[in-house]
Amino acid sequence: MHESDTGLLSPGRAGSAAETATGDHAFLQALLDAEAALTRARSASGLDPAQAGRAVTAAADARRFDVRELALRARSGGNPVIPLVAALSAAVEEDARPFVHRGATSQDILDSAAMLVASRTLALVLDDLGRTADALERLAAEHRDTPMPGRTLTQHAVPTTFGLKAAGWRSLVLDARDRLREVRGALPVQLGGAAGTLAAFTTDADDTTALALVGAYARELGLAEPRLPWHTLRTPVADLAGALALTAGALGKLAVDVLTLSRTEIAELAEGTGGGSSAMPHKANPVRATLIAAAARRAPGAAATLFGSLAAEDERPAGAWHAEWEPLRDLLRLVGGAARDAVELTEGLRVFPPAMRSHLGLTDGLIVSERLAAVATGRVGRARAAEILTRAAGRARDEGRPLAEILAGEPAFDGLDLVELTDPARYTGCAGPLTDRALERR
Repeated sequence: MHESDTGLLSPGRAGSAAETATGDHAFLQALLDAEAALTRARSASGLDPAQAGRAVTAAADARRFDVRELALRARSGGNPVIPLVAALSAAVEEDARPFVHRGATSQDILDSAAMLVASRTLALVLDDLGRTADALERLAAEHRDTPMPGRTLTQHAVPTTFGLKAAGWRSLVLDARDRLREVRGALPVQLGGAAGTLAAFTTDADDTTALALVGAYARELGLAEPRLPWHTLRTPVADLAGALALTAGALGKLAVDVLTLSRTEIAELAEGTGGGSSAMPHKANPVRATLIAAAARRAPGAAATLFGSLAAEDERPAGAWHAEWEPLRDLLRLVGGAARDAVELTEGLRVFPPAMRSHLGLTDGLIVSERLAAVATGRVGRARAAEILTRAAGRARDEGRPLAEILAGEPAFDGLDLVELTDPARYTGCAGPLTDRALERR
């Protein structure tokens, strides 16, 4: 017995709005919407009777068709539009049948439907990105001056603030939002006929009317009007793939930082409600961050397939176009699920400033050696300052003593408050003002 894909192995997208918006039923409805919009556009352009547009639109309801049957019948022609046209034609009144799919080719309908599904899904993703950005803005403002270790190549580097880190996450989210908005606004309809010449439409009208039909079709679907048919000019799909992969990566950066900082031995952050373990009752796993990170790792592979399909031969390709359908849906689902999880992650994220402050002291002042070197350089020169700090840092590590204590009595620091100079909280640079600047962005 056949069972539909329920998302058993896809917890990142299971139950998300994006999953519903990209499901087989949603794609079928988009295909039907594309067919109905074409007939309405032809009717509005005077090419078909007005009744034809009304009849096809009334019949274009996905609930009237068997998705599984269409999928199986699609094998004979290589795409689902061919059996769908037959089924839709049978579902309308006999006098309207000649106007179903008139002048179009299968790729016109499937590409237009794919752009329609993408547009609908991106609207959901953009809403979630907006909520995530709002949550990160609140975190950044609240923790503008909360000091924590800055880490480079896994090691403590110099102090930073959690506010600046959260502001950085927000900046990436807004970068993704802006790119998705731009791509969504440019998603085009597809209409070119068999070889992208609109020839079939000129049998019913003059060239001017045939060209104008593309714009009428775009308005019916709420998509952009392309300058040319793009059957083998796949810039729209590549742009969409790039924006989606960037979004997955932007959310992935947030996720991997949370994963690192929520480790037991670090515990500077925690998810609001962690997931459980099948064997260890004490665990509260950072599940939201884990699923986002998984999406970020999968998205580039799907995008690579779509970029590979740019090399599409002739006026309509064999294989390159067909290779796009599943990875495009995968990308939309991955990003849609990750955006959903990012809302839950950021709105519930718990921050532990005492742990951050405690970790600043792990190196007994070495985390501010850059500051001390700069101060000493102004007094004894760069070479001597480097010698003093290198020796003192080695002693601090070997003897387990605070750097301020090691440096006490060193002539290069005479008259200076070494306790203040070695306080990590006093060496966060412009972290606060940078956070303020980042939060000005809307």
